[in-house]
Amino acid sequence: MATESTSPAGSTGAADRRTWRRPTAFRNRYTKWAVYGVVLALIAWSVASLRITPGRFLSGIGYGYELIDSMLPPETGSEYTLRLFDRMIETIAMAMVATVAGIAISLPVAFGAAENLAPRPVYYLSRGVISATRAIDGLIVAIIAVIALGFGPLAGIVAISFKTIGFFSKLFAEDLEDIDMGGVEAVRATGATRFQSVVYGVVPQVVPRFAGLAVYRWDINIRSSTIVGIVGAGGIGVLLQRAYQRYEYDYVAAILVAIIAVVLAAEFVSAVVRRRVQ
Repeated sequence: MATESTSPAGSTGAADRRTWRRPTAFRNRYTKWAVYGVVLALIAWSVASLRITPGRFLSGIGYGYELIDSMLPPETGSEYTLRLFDRMIETIAMAMVATVAGIAISLPVAFGAAENLAPRPVYYLSRGVISATRAIDGLIVAIIAVIALGFGPLAGIVAISFKTIGFFSKLFAEDLEDIDMGGVEAVRATGATRFQSVVYGVVPQVVPRFAGLAVYRWDINIRSSTIVGIVGAGGIGVLLQRAYQRYEYDYVAAILVAIIAVVLAAEFVSAVVRRRVQ
């Protein structure tokens, strides 16, 4: 007796339809290769527009070797070291003050930029402030601050605080939007005001993230404060610019070593604090 097949007709087609396929952002392979071609063409055009020639590249290597040779060994004289120490203390102080000021301004902006906590007009206004502060580079703000306030650390503090607002407000607002609104509603159900619901329903959920972001931004501001001085906004960047102008490359090397040491120390402190609060 012939046995009948137990598999239903068309089962092979169903199995084919269930075959896994790698996810892709493109409609088909033609679109994918067209996008790849456009990207490669843009890269080739960018490289060609820079006019980088082999001769120029090789001569640059020679000049680089001469520069490094003139930077070694770093200057370690007592007078130079004292000036370096004073400017580094000023740089760290700039970063601390700018971090505190920037975060203090960022907090109301971040709460206003949280879609689940703020009314629509306040939300759009706060998002506009974040976009504006993120759109302008820190050095441009430092140049404007130097023109308005004069040379010195105050201009650097203003520039670093301005960039802190865009960074901190954006990330903290996203954390506020991810909170559990059930706890907030429970606090409101007890008859709490809007302010009390924020204090007792929102703040406890975001304190660890706030601490981590604050330390992380302080770490970034330490590095930023070494740069804004190049345009006269105080800190060790002023010393670095003067050393370059005087061709004191051995002193430049000493300044760079000090900057690297401070940044590494700040990175270590930042990593330890973020690990403990999280």
